[in-house]
Amino acid sequence: MADSAHPVEDLHLRNLTKRFGDHAAVDDLTLTIPAGSFFALLGASGCGKTTTLRMIAGLEDPTEGSIHIGDRDITSLRAFERPVNTVFQSYALFPHLDIFENVAFGLRRRGIKDVKPQVEQMLELVELSALARRKPTQLSGGQQQRVAVARALINRPDVLLLDEPLGALDLKLRRQMQIELKRIQTEVGTTFVHVTHDQEEAMTMADTVAVMNAGRIEQMGHPADIYELPRTVFVANFLGQSNLIQGSADGRSGDDVLISAFGETFRVPASRTFATGSSAVVGVRPEKMTILDLVDADKVPSDHNHLQGRVTDVSYTGVSTQYLVMTPWEQELIVFEQNMIVGDRCEVGDEVVVHWSPQHTFGLDGTAGTTVGVDPEVLDLEAASQALISDVSGS
Repeated sequence: MADSAHPVEDLHLRNLTKRFGDHAAVDDLTLTIPAGSFFALLGASGCGKTTTLRMIAGLEDPTEGSIHIGDRDITSLRAFERPVNTVFQSYALFPHLDIFENVAFGLRRRGIKDVKPQVEQMLELVELSALARRKPTQLSGGQQQRVAVARALINRPDVLLLDEPLGALDLKLRRQMQIELKRIQTEVGTTFVHVTHDQEEAMTMADTVAVMNAGRIEQMGHPADIYELPRTVFVANFLGQSNLIQGSADGRSGDDVLISAFGETFRVPASRTFATGSSAVVGVRPEKMTILDLVDADKVPSDHNHLQGRVTDVSYTGVSTQYLVMTPWEQELIVFEQNMIVGDRCEVGDEVVVHWSPQHTFGLDGTAGTTVGVDPEVLDLEAASQALISDVSGS
């Protein structure tokens, strides 16, 4: 459905900065969002993602820098003058208008009299043709969201901005709408810029994800590339779950960097290592690890990284079983095991060996420690839990 008479152009942010007093909400941000792509700005509250979106929309003036679509500088244009539309989490539908008229609103404001063909085409795109004469209050949350998208797209903007668009939906509906939004974006070919704090949302829908932290881009790329190979401790913690072990770089062995930690030595391919000094962090995702009873330690491949520990918790989640394994240095690691085989599982108290391939290991700069990017509430909860365990053990 992409309009060949209306070529889509790249969106460029050049040295974009927004300060509120002494605080830089967005700090010298430069990036190019490819035309026709589904781009996600992912980050925690306060990272600058919504401020970036508001500057693109023309709702916030940048302190420095510029915004371009192709060769056109739109920095000084007012919001209604930009070829940009926004879909908000609240949908902002007109309750007194039916669905047809909500979608037709932008066309009528532009003085277009024969709106029926375009409105019908847009309602067909979002699969709501049969509900055209209903009021917004008669629709589900997902249906209202699709109406908001149709209304935003009918004026054929160069860029569609989505500000936490699925935040008000329940989990099941949110997952359905992730698929729907991706389908719609693919059909229309418009550049979508999606702002969210939800990792699954960003990874499910986006062609490219940019992880923001403190007003800057920490890492940007295809979702799978960022997940499989985070380049900073922040990204490793924020995007999914990671087991991170503080250590120190200890030379090379062939194409691998050796990282020593708590009496163990771990091999990390040099191409997967981003530590520049002696302080380093060994990282591995929980699903990349294999857990074995200690009596089966001889089954660990000789080239694998491995360590011993004790199972402290077992959680069956249907698709997989989650193990918490306490290391000899009192660090709890997470291991996910796919429920592929019917049989005995490790139990709480079992002595085990955990192993994984160096090809699934990443090495990160360890200067800032291993908790950067972890939700402070999670850290507080873990600290409280450990204190409670210590109190119970001591009594």
